[in-house]
Amino acid sequence: MTNLLFAVQGHEPDLASMGARERILHTAHMLFYREGIRATGIDRIIAEARVTKVTFYRQFPSKQDLVVAYLEHRHAVWMQWFRSALEQPPADGSFALQCVVQAMQAWFEMPDFRGCAFINGVAEAEGLGAEVVDIARRHKREMTQAIAAQLPPDPAYAALAEAVAMAVDGAIVRVQMTKEPAPALRVLEALLRALWQSAGPAQ
Repeated sequence: MTNLLFAVQGHEPDLASMGARERILHTAHMLFYREGIRATGIDRIIAEARVTKVTFYRQFPSKQDLVVAYLEHRHAVWMQWFRSALEQPPADGSFALQCVVQAMQAWFEMPDFRGCAFINGVAEAEGLGAEVVDIARRHKREMTQAIAAQLPPDPAYAALAEAVAMAVDGAIVRVQMTKEPAPALRVLEALLRALWQSAGPAQ
């Protein structure tokens, strides 16, 4: 399986072809997501992005500025991928939420999966400012909206997307903890089928 950036862009990013800001942001994206925001120092990002300190601080005056830019970038990339993944034909056409299970399976099986950058970010947010939490909330809101777009346009389903999004977050955390997608996916699918059956008009 490929990684998320490859899935969105269709090719491995080429650091040498990027401008300084893009190079810094791409490097921060890889390191912050893989190793954590607090565990990744500015000096390492500067070294791996192959920029000078002057260039770095001209683009990002503080680590907080870079963290915010990273989360905004991650949000845009992930949402682009997620919406596209939800549009893939479901294996079970009678189950509207099958697309959610399929999307999560595809993501969980990517070698760069390290959980949700926004759940992780909020856990590390102390001292990084309220903007980190605000971005995370917006990300979850838009994820829920993307799920809602897959459901029938019926008021009876209004609360279903919220419940599905919460179940998805639980599955994400479980896979991050256990490194075993299959059990979490089985539980996720069972939960979503139960929600689907109980949500509004008879199927």
